[in-house]
Amino acid sequence: MNAQLKKGLAVAAIHLALVGSLGAKLLVDRATRPRVWARTGPVDPDDPIRGRYVRLSVEGEIDAGPAGIDAPYVTLSANGQALVVTPTTENTGLSARVTQRDARRVAILDQPLAFFIPEHVPDPSRRGPGEELWVEVTLPKHGAPRPIRLAVKKEGVLTPLPLR
Repeated sequence: MNAQLKKGLAVAAIHLALVGSLGAKLLVDRATRPRVWARTGPVDPDDPIRGRYVRLSVEGEIDAGPAGIDAPYVTLSANGQALVVTPTTENTGLSARVTQRDARRVAILDQPLAFFIPEHVPDPSRRGPGEELWVEVTLPKHGAPRPIRLAVKKEGVLTPLPLR
């Protein structure tokens, strides 16, 4: 085996190790970290550079905590099956805005999530009257939630969408 082939195989092995370790980390997070359903709204359905996806603004319940509602950053946690957004003064890299929804105050994350969809699937963000789009997310220790799957809530019942 010549030297160039050995170097090429070494670089390929390093790339596989990097990608494999990232995949393993995401699988471990999905298995060990909390998973919750969060109400969401579409922001942008398509981008020619990234492929077909839906950008989702994620909504959660507010837990004012000791920092108060006007703190510049937020942390995410699970309360049963609900996403809880807690304002904090510690720099977490996440921020949210507070808005009024159906006679209650909710927090909407400023950083939308990208949920990639296959080409043959109709746009799941286009919903009929009385239907709400929801997303199941994993809550990592640090950073934004990671989307797992989408569902439609109609008459109080969540039905996951078959997007594969």
